[in-house]
Amino acid sequence: MPTDGRFEAIVVDDGSDDGTGDEAREHGAALVVRHERRMGVGAAIRDGWRAGLERERPYLALVSGDDQHDPAELVGAFDALLARKADYVQGSRWMRGGRVEGPTGGRGWGTRLYSAVFSVLVLRSISDATNGFRLFRSEILRDPALDLDQEWLTSYDLEPYVLYKSIRRGYRVIEQPCTVRYHAREGYTKMRGVRDWWRLFRPALLLRTGIKR
Repeated sequence: MPTDGRFEAIVVDDGSDDGTGDEAREHGAALVVRHERRMGVGAAIRDGWRAGLERERPYLALVSGDDQHDPAELVGAFDALLARKADYVQGSRWMRGGRVEGPTGGRGWGTRLYSAVFSVLVLRSISDATNGFRLFRSEILRDPALDLDQEWLTSYDLEPYVLYKSIRRGYRVIEQPCTVRYHAREGYTKMRGVRDWWRLFRPALLLRTGIKR
């Protein structure tokens, strides 16, 4: 968690059995949301954001829970959002100033290809649409055009759904360079083949075609 006093950490323990919640509290988490059973990454993110809304936080952020992102970089992202009067900051490892540490395996070309397709569908160039490093005004989630409780948004669909909606609803979305760290023991992606990549691709496609809202 950043040492900057403007931030607090909300950790979602998605049905773990390794003491994640206790460890998070020991390291200063302001709140731990516990799922008694594993509900999926989308549900975990949604419940974390919802907790932030309930605590009446004007801004919400997201970073990976496996040390792929450096939480300290949220400070620069937040300052950029305020300075540029933006509504949403999308982290990018591929723009100038962004970095990738460790072995990428097949993730490099996969994330670039996805970002290119997403950009075509959303009609806006986004260099790193899969990046989970995000910070935005919480009022975006209160927009009646966004419905986070749809059954199809319980996995990797949720993040691109919110990014797509934010752009198409006219919110000011900017990109900010950030670091993505792949650990040496991770010579693979956590995406499980076609199924999980489809979950990333389908929000922009389904929204663009009007099949989903």
